[in-house]
Amino acid sequence: MTSTGNLAPDLRSDPQDGTFALPDAHALAMRLVHRAVSDLRRGTPVLLRGPDGPLVSVAAETVGARGLAELAAVALAAPVLLLAPVRAAAVLQRPVPQGRGSEDGAVALRLPPALLDPAVLRSLADPVAERLLPEQPERTLAPPLGTTAIALAKIGRLLPALVVAPASEPAAQRLSLLAIDAADIAAYPLSAATSLTRVAEARVPLEDAQDSRIVAFRAADGGIEHLAILVGDVEALVASGGAPLSRIHSECFTGDLLGSLKCDCGPQLRGAIAKMNEEGAGVLLYLAQEGRGIGLVNKLRAYTLQDAGLDTLDANRAIGYGADERSFLVAATMLQELGIPRVKLLTNNPDKLAGLAACGIEVLGREVHSFAGNGVNDKYLATKQDRFGHLLG
Repeated sequence: MTSTGNLAPDLRSDPQDGTFALPDAHALAMRLVHRAVSDLRRGTPVLLRGPDGPLVSVAAETVGARGLAELAAVALAAPVLLLAPVRAAAVLQRPVPQGRGSEDGAVALRLPPALLDPAVLRSLADPVAERLLPEQPERTLAPPLGTTAIALAKIGRLLPALVVAPASEPAAQRLSLLAIDAADIAAYPLSAATSLTRVAEARVPLEDAQDSRIVAFRAADGGIEHLAILVGDVEALVASGGAPLSRIHSECFTGDLLGSLKCDCGPQLRGAIAKMNEEGAGVLLYLAQEGRGIGLVNKLRAYTLQDAGLDTLDANRAIGYGADERSFLVAATMLQELGIPRVKLLTNNPDKLAGLAACGIEVLGREVHSFAGNGVNDKYLATKQDRFGHLLG
C-alpha cells in the first residue's frame, strides 16, 4: 500500500464550474510529508515504509516521555540513535569511518536504557546542549531507512538526530501513527520546488526602489512561501529580449531585519534592490532557505559554535547538516513562473550560476556583489571566499 493510500480523499471545488476534483498523487504525497514533519516537530513518532520493512522514528530534539512510550509500543527491537556522521564522531569522541548504504548518511548508536531519556537524547543531538552522558553509546549497524529518517528531519529543519527501531505496522496503526513511504520523502524536495505557484501579488514601494512589487509563491503542500521582489518593468524588458538583473537571496532574519554584523546579508539585500532600481528593472528572489537551508534555529546554534571557534562551514557540519543545503531549483521554478527565461546574476557564488543553468535558466552574465567587512564579519567573509569558493572579482 502506498503512503497516499491512507489518506481520505481531499476534494476541492473548481471555482470555474463548481465541480470537484481529486488532487494528484504528488500533491497528496507532499502533504503527507508535511504532516510527518509536523509530527516529528511535536515529538510524535512516525512510521517510515521501505522494501526492508517499516521503521518507527522520532526526533531526538523534541521527543518526550510519551513519544518514547509510543515508540516502545510499536518497536520490534531495541531502538538506536541515528546521527549524521560528523555529529556521531563528536559524540563518540573518535573518527567515524564511512560505511556503505544508509551508513553514508546516518550513523547508528546503540542506546543503553540510561540514554533513553529526553534530556539525554537532546544532549546527544545538539552540539550546544549541556552534555548528559551517564553511559557512552556504541556504534552499531544503521537500518536501511536510516538516511531517509535523517532526510525527513532535515526537511523539518530539525537536528538530524532520531531514535528509530524496526516496527510493527499494525501496532503503529492502533496508535494512529502516521505512515509514509520512503519514496515520498526522497521525492519531496523536487516536488516542493517544481510545484510552486503564484498565490498573491501586490505593489510595495520600497525605500530604495519605489516602483516595486512582491509576488508570493507556495508549493502544493501548503508549506512556507518564497517571494519575488520585482523592481521596475521587468515584463517589458523580457518582452524585448533583455535579461533582467537578478539575485537569489536566502532569507536572513538576523541580517536582513535586525542588521546583524555577523554576516553581509542585509547590505547585499538592500544593495541589490538599489542596483536594480538604477538599472531600471530587476528581480530579487527571496527564498525561505535561512542559514543556507538549515533554518533559523539551527543557524543560531551554528552561531554559538562559531563563537567557540568554528567557521561557518564547520559549524553547519557539526550540527549534522551539509555546508550548503539549499536548492536553486526553487529559484529556477519561480523565474519560469514569472516568464523570465534569462538573467544577469548579481552574485559572488559560482554555485548559483551553475545551479540556475542546470535548471534551464539562461545566465547571460555575472555581476560582482560584494561588500567590505565590518570588523565583526571579516572571518565570515574570508570563509565564503576560501572554503565556499565565492568570487570577489
